[in-house]
Amino acid sequence: MSRWPWPPASATGIGSLPGTDIAEAVKLVLGELPDLPYVPELPDRGPGADMIGRGTGFLVSLPVELYSGQWRVASHAGFDLRRTHDLLERDLDALTEAASGYTGPLKVQAPGPWTLAANLDLPAGGRLLHDHGAVRDLAASLTDGLRSHVADVARRIPSASVLLQIDEPSVPAVLAGQVPTESGLRTLRSVAASTVEATLRDLVSEVGAPVVMHCCAPRPPLRLFRDSGAIAVAVDLSLVDSSTATQDELGELLDAGLGLFAGAVPTTGTQPPASTTAADAVTGLWRRLGFPLDQATAQVVVTPACGLAGATPGYARAALAASAEAARRREG
Repeated sequence: MSRWPWPPASATGIGSLPGTDIAEAVKLVLGELPDLPYVPELPDRGPGADMIGRGTGFLVSLPVELYSGQWRVASHAGFDLRRTHDLLERDLDALTEAASGYTGPLKVQAPGPWTLAANLDLPAGGRLLHDHGAVRDLAASLTDGLRSHVADVARRIPSASVLLQIDEPSVPAVLAGQVPTESGLRTLRSVAASTVEATLRDLVSEVGAPVVMHCCAPRPPLRLFRDSGAIAVAVDLSLVDSSTATQDELGELLDAGLGLFAGAVPTTGTQPPASTTAADAVTGLWRRLGFPLDQATAQVVVTPACGLAGATPGYARAALAASAEAARRREG
């Protein structure tokens, strides 16, 4: 039996897809990614379906609202939050119907506490990240909500084993003190790596599912993600290849047994992506790191480089298919 909670030669998506038809999106994911499907996100539907809006829907006893196009903490729940909850409920209903009888790993996604804190405003203005007490409250609220979400998905698809992907694209900026203030004229002070790690570790230990930490920004803090208790990291391979330091860090993590969700398929393009190119990117990295190729079949999951919301529907379908074919090519 594999030590990782997915079958050998697996592929999956990162999160977003183009379009507004959730039933069609779920059908696409289940058809193209039968070994590790995921709950797709459709930000084209508007506020509440975007990454930050969806994340706010998981918060417990911490209502939010839209104000001038920006999500902020509110005094009470209103239309914006009700719409966010309704969109998620529709998505899960579509999944429940289409995945009835599915047996195997199933991935769900949510933004992490630091990305939410860097993109949410306080009621009086200013990023929530500026208030460390508010960040602690946010993290606890998000953890409670994600634990309930994981349990809900497990009840709906009882033969599935749920994986939780935490999206933290803002963490490198949080660590480096590069998150802009509301005006954009200054940046907020950096947050200590130990504080970021402790917050993520608490979440990972309490959500009730294995966690994959995803960051498609440059300089992802891979050791920090490992030390948080994640079972795998999800990264854009093109960014890994451009940094010797990141390659060395990734090699250390893989040697320690972490899984890799390898973002090997471009998210946009004028031509359909080639599965051979994606497979070669994974095996090339594996050889440079000095690991046996047969180990990659079990340890690596092939994915697009990031979400596919900016792609055409045809390209998005081709990108998922190329991910799955690249994973099978590595197996062969």
